[in-house]
Order: sequence, then C-alpha cells, then structure tokens
Amino acid sequence: MHIWVDADACPNPIKEILFRAAQRCQVPLTLVANRLVKVPPSPLIKARQVASGFDVADNYIAQQVLPGDIVITGDIPLAAEAVDKGAQVIGPRGEHFTPANIRQRLAMRNLMEELRNTGEVKGGPGSLGHTERQQFANVLDRLLEARPK
Repeated sequence: MHIWVDADACPNPIKEILFRAAQRCQVPLTLVANRLVKVPPSPLIKARQVASGFDVADNYIAQQVLPGDIVITGDIPLAAEAVDKGAQVIGPRGEHFTPANIRQRLAMRNLMEELRNTGEVKGGPGSLGHTERQQFANVLDRLLEARPK
C-alpha cells in the first residue's frame, strides 16, 4: 500500500494528518506537485516535483497508483481514474470516493463546471473547518486499519 497525494491543492492541515498517519502506520507517502513541497525528514515520506502544466501531477499519480493504494485528491477526474484502478480515494474534506458514488460525483462536477463557465454559479467551497479535518482523519484511519497487514 502507498498513499499518493495530489499536493498542489491539498490543504496544510490535511498534509499534517497524512504525515502523522504515514509514520504511525509505517505506510509510504508521496506528495506530487508541480512546485516544491516541504515534507518532514522520514524515509517513508517523499515529495515528487513534476513539470508545470495542466494535470501533470494528476497524470503522474494516475500512472503510479496500484490497486489497494490510497489517493488523496479533490480532483474528481483523477479520483474516478484511481477508483477505476482499484485505489481507495479520499477528498481533502473527508469524502470517500467509491465505485458506488464516483460517477455521480463526476457528473455533478461537470455540471458545476458548466454553471461556473456560464456565470450562473460563482466561487468554490468554503474554507476547511475542524469538522472536515476530523472527517478526513476518520476516513483515513478506517482505510489504514482495514489494510492487509
């Protein structure tokens, strides 16, 4: 098992939760971004800087992910691809994307993008609160506890 993080838009509090979980559970963690990402010194935690460009980090993760891995991303197309490959996927707000819900989330994402492009909807999600951080930590813990040992 490996944890892959779409780190370009991953909030710092979520990264901190991931750093602690990787150490506690001894699971390799790789943060992928098109900029330099600081990580604590640990043989388990790595940062991978990819070239700048649209979806470069997402494509890197999609190529690397294996069944049973965990992917952290708010990017719904990447989430769908990872779920299709057999990975467990968690959004930074604690939403667990599964084969049962990812198609609906992808359709909703496409609708919202269209509404934003036409100006009917403005803005995005609000700031990350304590409830979302706790929900994320709970889902992550549940997936890590369920992993084969």
